[in-house]
Amino acid sequence: MAPNPAVMQAVEKLDYRVTVGDVASQAGLDIKIAERDLLALASEARGHLQVAESGEIAYAFPRNFRDVLRNKYWRLRWQETWNKIWKILFYIIRISFGLLLIASIILILLAILIIFIAATASRNDGDSGGGGDDRSGGGGFVHYPSFWFAPDWYWIFLPDYDRYSSQRQRERSRSRNGADRQMNFLEAVYSFLFGDGDPNIELEERRWQAIATTIRNNRGAVVAEQIAPYLDDIGNGYQREYEEYILPVLTRFNGRPEVSPEGQIVYHFPELQVSATQRNPQPVSAYLRELPWRFSQAGSGQLILAGSLGVVNLGGALLLGSLLRDGTIAAQLGGLVAFVSSIYWLLLVYGIGFLTVPLIRYFWIQGRNRRIESRNQNRQAQAVALNEANNQLQQKIAFAQLFAASTVVDESDLAYTTERDLTEQELLNADKIDAEWRRRLGEDG
Repeated sequence: MAPNPAVMQAVEKLDYRVTVGDVASQAGLDIKIAERDLLALASEARGHLQVAESGEIAYAFPRNFRDVLRNKYWRLRWQETWNKIWKILFYIIRISFGLLLIASIILILLAILIIFIAATASRNDGDSGGGGDDRSGGGGFVHYPSFWFAPDWYWIFLPDYDRYSSQRQRERSRSRNGADRQMNFLEAVYSFLFGDGDPNIELEERRWQAIATTIRNNRGAVVAEQIAPYLDDIGNGYQREYEEYILPVLTRFNGRPEVSPEGQIVYHFPELQVSATQRNPQPVSAYLRELPWRFSQAGSGQLILAGSLGVVNLGGALLLGSLLRDGTIAAQLGGLVAFVSSIYWLLLVYGIGFLTVPLIRYFWIQGRNRRIESRNQNRQAQAVALNEANNQLQQKIAFAQLFAASTVVDESDLAYTTERDLTEQELLNADKIDAEWRRRLGEDG
């Protein structure tokens, strides 16, 4: 079984020495899955088990454990190679829509221009029989007015095209690591059509990380009201009264309910009380906030340009269609006009879709964002209620603290570790063993 990438990332973030509770809270994983995958990773990556005197277990990993795994698993090597290839392929896919738009506009406008030139030349030939006015300046060559029908295409291909169009048209798109990255025009065309992906694609991971962090910040013991701000639906009536919404949390983190003398229920999570190192409370948001969908992260100038070119493309396609209505024109002119005529319906469909898809997506985003905002408001209301806790809720929180604890698997207090031979460890711990025996003999006496 290949190692779990989420567990590997958690181990790296936690400085290569972890407990099951550390990994489960860092990655938001189910406790049982975290334990299973952590054992598998330790087995495959030359990790070591460290058992404390209290019986708690920590896992220590070498800092080059990814190199060890890479040498053992061809799948990891292939996955890393494929990720690099896919980045290139996806970039090509993204810019292809912009290239198609530009190619479509050029083909349509060239075909229209050729048709107009041919029509004008035909009229001139019809009027030239009686020694009419020679507009060619005596050389027999007819000069037609030239015009520029597109923006400066060269600059569009530059990643910082916005800088050449207008300072106010700059907008930065945030990459996942938080760094600013300028989107070029061809990427902006894809963004105009399809957006930039789901902003909440990691929502479940964020949810469970926030819940686990809240539990750990409260030293492994919480009440349901402290978890409610991170859940979507806490139910109504008896479902809410009997706190059924907390069951998935208990299942995921192996928690158990505890009942106070007054009948109040609190929840205790022993595995999340154990850590490999002493950790201070971690910052966590008051409630889980879903991010609203954005139409596009491209700059406003890029979006206006993309939309304008889409209008030009569709308008040109409709005009070309009217010119090609007489099927003899394409046959007579041949060449480029015949080729454009043969793919005309593809150009028309692309032109319609280029403007229709963003329009549909815009209204779909509005509806989705209203639902997101409603869920955010509900979770925020739960956070406000917790912040304004009444006496009954304060009593529940106080009772929960009776079960709060924090255990650190300190390297100076290990009973056993797989890093050393057992005989060597027995010799090193001889004083501890003798002291323990004397303590037990004294108790028996």
